[in-house]
Amino acid sequence: MAENNSVSYHTYTPGNNAALNRDQVLDFLFKHLDEYGDQRQDIEKCMNYALSEDAGKGGSVLEARENGQVVGALILNNTGMTGYIPENILVYVAVHGSTRGKGVGKKLVQMAIDSTEGSIALHVEPQNPARHLYEKLGFTNKYLEYRLTR
Repeated sequence: MAENNSVSYHTYTPGNNAALNRDQVLDFLFKHLDEYGDQRQDIEKCMNYALSEDAGKGGSVLEARENGQVVGALILNNTGMTGYIPENILVYVAVHGSTRGKGVGKKLVQMAIDSTEGSIALHVEPQNPARHLYEKLGFTNKYLEYRLTR
């Protein structure tokens, strides 16, 4: 656990997540990802993957709390690959509206970077203001992403 002012930060991994209140973090992400989010059940699948001890899976869930309430959360999945695909993908990160601009999102992403081996990929929409934070932290945009959705 790390402290930043009155905000406490926690990292949960496959072997260390008994203290995580999954429903609180899932509900927080579902609500605060806003228009950049997914269905709650998809966010839950991502969290389950991150906390899985199955071979080829894993990752981490990070949360920020202030006065006992979740004010920020991040989920990072290991890809099980290297080189042609980054070893990790930062799938979700959200910060409560009242906490935005106070460094909570930056701290969560920096903690994920510091506690992860290998490269990290993330997808961000061009109009998402968090894009500038990612660039400041060293993320670059090498590709355009295209998807065939079925």
